[in-house]
Amino acid sequence: MIDTNIKADFFNRLAPDGQILRLLDLLPEVSFFLKDCESRFMGLNRRGCEICGISREEEAIGKTDYDFFPKEKADIYRAHDIAVMKSGEPILERIETAPDQVGTERLVITDKIPIRDHRGLVMGLAGIGRQVERLSGRSGTVDQFARMIDHMQKNFGESMTTRELAKMSGMSVSQFERRFRRAFGSSPRQYLLRLRVNAASRLLVETRETIATIAQHCGFHDHAHLCRSFQRVMNTTPSMFRKTSKG
Repeated sequence: MIDTNIKADFFNRLAPDGQILRLLDLLPEVSFFLKDCESRFMGLNRRGCEICGISREEEAIGKTDYDFFPKEKADIYRAHDIAVMKSGEPILERIETAPDQVGTERLVITDKIPIRDHRGLVMGLAGIGRQVERLSGRSGTVDQFARMIDHMQKNFGESMTTRELAKMSGMSVSQFERRFRRAFGSSPRQYLLRLRVNAASRLLVETRETIATIAQHCGFHDHAHLCRSFQRVMNTTPSMFRKTSKG
């Protein structure tokens, strides 16, 4: 049987020089960050620095998202940080728009996990952001696909079918579903659900609307449908998310 102390001893002997984290600089399409329990940056890789618009990691240490991004974006990042650290549960594969270093919008897939001290208490979080795979295809098709994504983002609260989205993209249903999954790592329906949950999380933070009203605004059938979907995507309930984000 393997001695369970071997792993602990190995990590205890590591020099605290951050060299392992520097490996993440070799992944130019992946941003990596570490935050403490106050959501202050404790570590950033090179891509993370680029997104924050800084040249060196040291310029971010001790600062928060509010120092680099618009308040409406930082509010959501902060709320998700708190949800992860309060619940001790990760938020995985959340698709969202995020500002890059020149202020434009891009789609990223974000993962956040809690990190714990030697007593098992949550002391912060670690996260990565991965830009959605670039779309390629025949001339015109890429633009059609991009317009369809824009349509989904602007009209997520409305009813829409996969067939309608495929037609908007100039593809057959099977081709559309195959290409969508390759680009986003999820089906069109799963992506739409994430858009709705992300919108609900914003309204939970920024408004005092009831959960039932938010469900209606975001395209869910009812209060219960929103609660089930929110729990599945965010690993917490809407009411708990609202409570912790306000705390």
